[in-house]
Amino acid sequence: MNKVLVITGASRGIGAATARLAGAAGYSVCVNYRQNQAAADRVVADIEAVGGKAIAVRADVSVEGDVVRLFETADRSLGRLSGLVNNAGILEAQARVGSMDAARIHRVLATNVVGAFICAREAVRRLSTKQGGAGGAIVNVSSGASRLGSPGEYVDYAASKGAIDTLTIGLAREVAEEGIRVNAVRPGFIYTEMHASGGEPDRVNRVTEYVPMKRGGEPDEVARAILWLLSGEASFTTGAFIDVTGGK
Repeated sequence: MNKVLVITGASRGIGAATARLAGAAGYSVCVNYRQNQAAADRVVADIEAVGGKAIAVRADVSVEGDVVRLFETADRSLGRLSGLVNNAGILEAQARVGSMDAARIHRVLATNVVGAFICAREAVRRLSTKQGGAGGAIVNVSSGASRLGSPGEYVDYAASKGAIDTLTIGLAREVAEEGIRVNAVRPGFIYTEMHASGGEPDRVNRVTEYVPMKRGGEPDEVARAILWLLSGEASFTTGAFIDVTGGK
């Protein structure tokens, strides 16, 4: 059976690691990216190198029309959807709430919250057994920040991930009878390129002393949790969270 997976924000970091693992596990993968086509193409090439099938599709998840086109392209090129990894996310330069303007907050919420909702909508329309689908799974990528708040750095980002937690719980209960499982992972301090967007590329090394395991995590460690939640091994798991935080 062909298993088709859409992964948003899959050209780097956790998304890219998940795409590579999924491709090796037999999924046909739609690698979504917003800007870096070369990086997305490398992920596709890595999947093809191990005998998998993948395509790269440029789409900004904060734009509804882009999201619709993303899923329609996956339909045409790969076949019936089996799952979604809602991974795309952004953060802005470290700042206190007192210095944030509305434009910044809108940018963060547009991608991290609105984008995740619209992607989930498109997935549900394809997966729901009440709408002719065969069921499937959605995994939302939240963050340990949703529990901790990221004071002095990214309260807006943390708040957006709090919304993802609520989306996960509500949607899981809404579609549980329609063959769709909805779960989330909450990564902690992971070595990805995202920290450079906040102005501190080496942030993980600075904060590892606060992690009980005394180290940062690797994208593959999060990706493995995502793949488990997508798999049949998690068949009775919905509305659940896996914290991949080293105990933080």
